[in-house]
This record gives sequence, structure tokens and C-alpha cells, in this order.
Amino acid sequence: MSETANLTVNGQSYDLPIVTGSEGEQGVDISKLRSSTGLITLDDGYANTGSCTSAITFIDGEKGILRYRGIPIEDLAKNSSFIETAELLIFGDLPNADERAEFRYLLSENSWLHRDMRNHFDAFPKNAHPMSILSAMISALQSHDLPEHRFTDEKGFRLAAASLIAKTRTIAAASYKSHIGQPIMFPRYDLSYAENFLHMMFSMPYRDFETTPEVAHALNMFLVLHADHEQNCSTSTVRMVASSGANLYASVSAGVNALWGRLHGGANMAVIEMLQQIHEGKLTPKKYLDLVKDRRSDIKLMGFGHRVYRNFDPRAVILKDAADSMLNAMHITDPLLDIAREVEQLALADDYFASRRLYPNVDFYSGIILRAIGIPLDMFTVMFAIGRTPGWIAHWKEVTDNAAQRIYRPRQIYVGPTERAWLPRSER
Repeated sequence: MSETANLTVNGQSYDLPIVTGSEGEQGVDISKLRSSTGLITLDDGYANTGSCTSAITFIDGEKGILRYRGIPIEDLAKNSSFIETAELLIFGDLPNADERAEFRYLLSENSWLHRDMRNHFDAFPKNAHPMSILSAMISALQSHDLPEHRFTDEKGFRLAAASLIAKTRTIAAASYKSHIGQPIMFPRYDLSYAENFLHMMFSMPYRDFETTPEVAHALNMFLVLHADHEQNCSTSTVRMVASSGANLYASVSAGVNALWGRLHGGANMAVIEMLQQIHEGKLTPKKYLDLVKDRRSDIKLMGFGHRVYRNFDPRAVILKDAADSMLNAMHITDPLLDIAREVEQLALADDYFASRRLYPNVDFYSGIILRAIGIPLDMFTVMFAIGRTPGWIAHWKEVTDNAAQRIYRPRQIYVGPTERAWLPRSER
């Protein structure tokens, strides 16, 4: 006999099924609550609401566990590239040699932008934010890649997924080049995904940018670790839009806009802004941390702690190693990076932060890595979007493949005025 939860309302008792996931997570199924009782649940911000079942990503925040399709993030970071990770997320399994070669071919052959799309960049104001360009261009991309709006077979979906992953990177680099008035660079067939992005960002027609293994590795780690993260704001947005029957490109474009919000995709930017505040305010890292601990102060420590991970962020552990290796190899002089390392050391050694489980999260190290590579601050969220695109595609597919899927339609508790009379303008 399956487990149930009992709800009593006005003396009437109702049994609600308990659903158990493959990792032992449990939830109370309230899908028939309204039809049975006339009631709905109120969960502002969905913090306690499971909006779906999903087979893509598993997180245990208490234990610091993150797995893509059952594979620990530590194993993927050590052994897989971003593209192999993308294939795992989207198609459900790690690719064999033939599948990997085919998807690499599709990526290479579809990384270019149609000439008409290249003209769109000139229509944006010079001060247009790269995220607005990315969102608009992904929507425009649909007209070129998928004019019929729908896939007719798995082959068509694989082509669209590869094209979107490849072209998102190309659009991102092109938006930066357009913003600074430089020529848009074509992708190269002989470079990895991360290397190609750096080439399109920093090469010029008369000089190719040559990256280092440490930089390419750090950027690959950044992308792998951001590829999916369960039902966050942007992913839930993609699923919401997909449930209406919207096409892949429209749904991913919506995800970009959700990610653009400062409370979601702007966390690594906030880390650099904090370091700038310390530097420009001529504060020592110790003095800044003292202000953080002072309850009378409104100073906050950015890049530490996480809403989901209650002890440590497993992605941060991985990215810290990549950041340390890259910074040691680059021998760059940057006061902000020096401040970041001192803030990290002081905070980790301080019982105040340890007792509150405030450990560095992935945003702390990703901000350091992106700055060291030379990525402009307003491109940080775009980098996040490039990494998250495979996860968005995977969730769109999961929603679309579900034959029982209904359009998402949350309810509300109305708290506005009760019925009242319309008044003529002279009496208002």
C-alpha cells in the first residue's frame, strides 16, 4: 500500500498520495487537491513546491551533491568536455564515439550565422546590453533554423540542439565585438568549443588570439558546472514557456531573459563589484569582513553561501582548483584578484562565516576566472547563458516529450478589492 498524507479541512479528511523519487526524495501530490476540496496551496515563490518530475539533474543541498543524469559532477568535470556533458543532459546518456563525432560535426557545420542575422547587430544601440542582444538574436535565429516551428523527427531535434548550442556562443561573441566596434570573427573548425569562443571574442582579422591550456580548461570547467542546476528560475521559465507548445528557440530566449535578472544570473558580477568596492574604498579585506559581521552595516559578502547548498557548493570546490591553476600559470597582476584570494582565505579561517555555513560558492570563483580571462563585466551573465543552454534544451525536450503534459497554470489567492461600483469620471 502506497504512503499517503492526511489533510483535515472543516472536519473532512482527505488522503493525499506521497510520491517518492529515485533518490528517496518525497513529496505530497496535491494535483487533485482543488477538485477534491476546493482549496489550493499557497507557496509564495514556489520554495516548497515541486512543479514537475524530472530525470535530468539531482541535487542534495545538505550533502553537497550534484549529478547530471546520475553522474556526479566531479566525474564529469574530471573526464568530460562541455559538449559531451551537453549530450549527456540532452539525450540522456554519455555519447559513444560515433555519436560524439556526429554531434561535433553538427556543431562545426552550424556555428556560423546567416548573413541577414549578422546585419541585425547593426540595429542595436551601441550601449545595448549583451543579454538583450542574445535574447533577441536567439528568437530571430528560429526564423532561419526552424521556419516551420516544429521538429518532425529526432534527427531534426539533434540538428536544432547542436545549432542552438553552437550559435549561442557565436552570437555572444558577436554581440561583444559589435558593442566595441570591432569586426565580427568567424568560428574556426580546428578549435574546441571553449577555445573557439575565446578566438571569436579576442581575435582580430590581422591577429589570431592564442589561448593557453589552463585558460581553456578553466573556461570548459565553468561551462560544465553551469550546464544545469535543476528547477532554478530560468529553467522553470523555459519549462513554463515550453508547456504552452512554444518552440525550442522561443523557450530558450525566455530562459535568457529570466537569467538576466540580477537575483539570478548576476551573482558572479556582484562578486567583482564587491572586490571593486573594497579596492576603490581603500579597505583592507579584513576591514571589509569586519563590516560584513557588523549588524549595523548593510555590507554583504558576495559569492559566499548558497540557497540550495547548506554546507558547500560542490561546483565551487572544482572551480577553485581550475582558478588556482589558471591564475598561477597566467602570472597576471590585478589588485582585484589579489583581494579575492585574501577575502577567500580570511573568510574560510573565520568561525563567524563557518558557523553560518558561508563558504565560497561557484559564483565567487567564476567571477574570478572570467575577470582573469578578460571577459567584460556586462558579459558575465552571457557566459552563464552559454553554459546553461544545454540544460534549457534538455528541459524543453523533457516537457515536449511528455504526452501527458498540460500547460502550466499556477493559481493565486486574490487579495484585491471586493466587488465595487463603477463611478462616472465626475464622481471619482
